Amino acid sequence: MKTEFRTIESESESYFKEKGSKFYSFAFPIADEDEAKTKLKEVKDRFKDARHHCYAFKLGAEGELYRYSDDGEPANTAGKPIYGQLNSFDVTNVLIVVVRYFGGVKLGVGGLIQAYREGAKTALENAKIITKEVTTRRKLHFKYEDMNVMMSLVKVLNLNIVEQEFEMECYLTVEFPIQKLERVEEKLANYPQLEVIPFSG
Repeated sequence: MKTEFRTIESESESYFKEKGSKFYSFAFPIADEDEAKTKLKEVKDRFKDARHHCYAFKLGAEGELYRYSDDGEPANTAGKPIYGQLNSFDVTNVLIVVVRYFGGVKLGVGGLIQAYREGAKTALENAKIITKEVTTRRKLHFKYEDMNVMMSLVKVLNLNIVEQEFEMECYLTVEFPIQKLERVEEKLANYPQLEVIPFSG
């Protein structure tokens, strides 16, 4: 199991021309598929008059979720080369969109593959690649009177609070590096007043 992964710190972009065709490339850090769809729509809205909005994204520490699209270009000439650059740079949780304005001269299959590969490559070269820890989450349920004890525990274990609900019954959703999982679960098991709920979303 991976405990860390490489991704990009923030959005980056690049631009080049090939035989009259203009290529605008964008790389976005993303957390999930919904964010990928949102960013893709933003690019499509920005470049409404472009003929092609080709993309690829990869998610998960192991890159287990991925999609790519040729968006009207000949099969495997756009999305797959873009996805190939995500693998070449060994990054995940990243979406790349390459927008093409046709310049009147056909590039051919080989030319298209090279152009979309170059678009993805330059967008990633312009990005800052960082390493992040793989994290996991747990939902903690306890009585209000145990609040101080539980908050002290959260602080001692250095858990990041993602969501909280404090009424008569209290809930905390906490996040922490997956490499600390065994230690955290052992510690939480020592508190009978605490219910640990598997996180489902």
